[in-house]
Amino acid sequence: MAEPNNPKRGVAVGAGYFSHFHYDAWNRIPAAAMVAVCDVDREKANSVAREYKIASVYNDVQAMLRAEQPDFIDIITRPDSHLNLVRIAAEAGVDVICQKPLAPTIDEAAELVDVADAAGIRLMVHENFRFQPWYREMSRLVETGIVGDTIHSLSVRTRMGDGWQADAYQARQPYFATMPQLLVFETGVHFIDTFRFLGGEIEGVFASLRRLNPNIVGEDTGIILFEFASGARGLWDASRYHESEAEDPRYTFGECLIETDGGSIRLASDGQITTQQLGHPAQLHAYEHRRRGFAGDCVYTTQKHFIDSLCNATPFETSGKEYLKTLRVQAAIYQSAETGLPVRGLATGDGHANH
Repeated sequence: MAEPNNPKRGVAVGAGYFSHFHYDAWNRIPAAAMVAVCDVDREKANSVAREYKIASVYNDVQAMLRAEQPDFIDIITRPDSHLNLVRIAAEAGVDVICQKPLAPTIDEAAELVDVADAAGIRLMVHENFRFQPWYREMSRLVETGIVGDTIHSLSVRTRMGDGWQADAYQARQPYFATMPQLLVFETGVHFIDTFRFLGGEIEGVFASLRRLNPNIVGEDTGIILFEFASGARGLWDASRYHESEAEDPRYTFGECLIETDGGSIRLASDGQITTQQLGHPAQLHAYEHRRRGFAGDCVYTTQKHFIDSLCNATPFETSGKEYLKTLRVQAAIYQSAETGLPVRGLATGDGHANH
């Protein structure tokens, strides 16, 4: 483990809305020290640098890497920029943590992973939902067998309510409105990865996707069924159009139910977890979660995992190669929605629509 007086030196590219969660988290990780920020909009970069006490500002990534010689770069930009930025990092021999979506297409994402592998740099995808404290705790509860250790079903219901307006997404992330693929590409990929974290590899999918807001391009509503290699079943029932009753729908992004051979584990929208053994009443389960940063401070936990793995030379949970499994499931969901047929064979890499 790197000592706080000898932290990993990091730089970042991107100073948009979500980057603030990153910079806040980096400032709370003693084993990391952010030394520079880069953005094509220099004023945005200057603003971030002032707020988070980052010493240097650039508007050219290559110049930043040459001057700073960092240990890692945090890429917090739009998906269509990621491949080029990883190429630049690879040429400089700098390890990468990169925001999702990893790339506009699965082929480009695979190329990005190959670029990193060929250069011998380490690549982690900043997939933070699996690092939300409730999902870490639910996974731990399954492993301990408190309500059984074999998952029968896993379901999540998501109602974000940020996409029904005529000017939907314009205030925070306006490019959402013009994305040809939205709900699954931008939001669903989080839950695909989380389902894999909780339930293991996904063997098959069946999806029905719709667009309810006529002012956007991509889908904003969907029902997706998952078949796990273990035999378990999953369901993601999601809408960015319709609203939740939750005081803060972006805290947990939905409610989750895990049903096992011995009972169930439930997550409420406020982060509360209850367990229920078969034949017994439900019990409130106490654990630590906090309203700091993003969604239970999962950005902090994600980035701490990245730094800890760099320092200890241990695998990333969401390495590039590992994350391609999530992206193959994502591609299968769109294939299923287009054909109206289930897609199976994903766990063995030969997924196809069943006719």
